[in-house]
Amino acid sequence: MFGIEYPIIQGAMLWLSRAELVAAVSNAGGLGIISALTFPTAEELREEIRKTKSLTDKPFAINITMLPTIRPVNYEQYIDVALEEGVNIIETAGRSPEPYMKRLKDGGVKVMHKCARVRDVITAERVGVDAVTIVGFEAAGHPGMDNVTSLVLIPISVDAVKIPVIAGGGIGDARGFVAALALGAEGVLMGTRFMASKECPVHSKIRQWLVNAGETDTLIIERSIKNAARVMKTDFTKKVLEMEERGVTLEELLPLISGDKSKRSYISGDVNDAAIACGQAVGLIRDLPSVKELIDGIINEAGLICQRLYKMGILGG
Repeated sequence: MFGIEYPIIQGAMLWLSRAELVAAVSNAGGLGIISALTFPTAEELREEIRKTKSLTDKPFAINITMLPTIRPVNYEQYIDVALEEGVNIIETAGRSPEPYMKRLKDGGVKVMHKCARVRDVITAERVGVDAVTIVGFEAAGHPGMDNVTSLVLIPISVDAVKIPVIAGGGIGDARGFVAALALGAEGVLMGTRFMASKECPVHSKIRQWLVNAGETDTLIIERSIKNAARVMKTDFTKKVLEMEERGVTLEELLPLISGDKSKRSYISGDVNDAAIACGQAVGLIRDLPSVKELIDGIINEAGLICQRLYKMGILGG
């Protein structure tokens, strides 16, 4: 459907999913995704699309996340720029893409929609998306409010719809990749694992934090505003969680969870200055490979896993 070699998709990470990372993923056989809202204007997105095209001739996608934002966002402008620049794969997230589906389909776009609940997977199929991503409670960013893991959500989602299901949340190596395919998914989405790669434009201190962290070094904030977010467990995010538990107002919380603060931290490397998205897959990270080394390693090890299962009599000849 997407014209890619391997069913491995790079999660759209605000501020980080730029041309260099996106092109590296696509060149390595996966699907890179530009995060549209990284760019304050649609014209800046256009420049990033053109830059990405200068670095790869392989397919890549644009993510448009429709969540409440401090600044008003004209999603139609971002869609129009993507179509004008010939991008034919768009990932939507947040709200239902239904209001934009006619424009997208008329433009020849294959639409992925990212969800955290099975009922949203079903709705996405109904409104006409081509594939859906289901993210479990392990995922970085906004994994939903229901606390259901990927191991459960993936097969339920596969059973619920006829369109391809992509699995996200807690996947960071070949074992998770093969497991997701065994659960019925047709591909995987990884964010945190690609964050710890040489091409990701994040400060080296944050990369090293990811290598040193364990599976319990994340926490959930923003439950109080019904927008749960999994982030790095730091002194800063512990403070945010404590404030929420005390019942602070949205106005008091917003300055601490704004995207601009995380953008500054990605540049400075200060993990205690902002809430930085991070999934539980961080517990699997022990090195900082190039994107190509990462994808090649997953595919090669997946083959070895399948050989082991074959020898066990689980896989047929």
